Amino acid sequence: MATPNEVAESMYSRDRASQWLGLKIVDVRVGYAQMTMEVKPHMANGHDLGHGGLTFALADSTFAFACNSYNINAVAAACSIEFLAPTRVGDVLTATAQEQVLAGRNGIYDVRVTNQRGEIVALFRGKSTQIRGSVIPEPNQL
Repeated sequence: MATPNEVAESMYSRDRASQWLGLKIVDVRVGYAQMTMEVKPHMANGHDLGHGGLTFALADSTFAFACNSYNINAVAAACSIEFLAPTRVGDVLTATAQEQVLAGRNGIYDVRVTNQRGEIVALFRGKSTQIRGSVIPEPNQL
């Protein structure tokens, strides 16, 4: 059976969006993931703040790694974010996703996004649905 780290490595190898954004995996366990992203100059919006859509992308990717950690394909069914503080160029953001409940094929995950000072900049909630297949094929699926 594939470990959460093996699943994460396999997903990341194909996740061109996360790679392009410079997201880095810090930790992945069953129902849990943590990733980081540095806010680069090209990620600033018209107010010279970190673009909220990229903070969302960090939270969403971290959610994806957490809900796929079981090696059962899972996709987002819904998600929302609350922006609590601005981010700035040079900030290093850390997103931590934690499973709140997994009932049947449906999961709910909360993601906390903090800056390098430990200040919460966003809270994200994602709802996942497991679909057919696995990230890494299991022997009985070959």
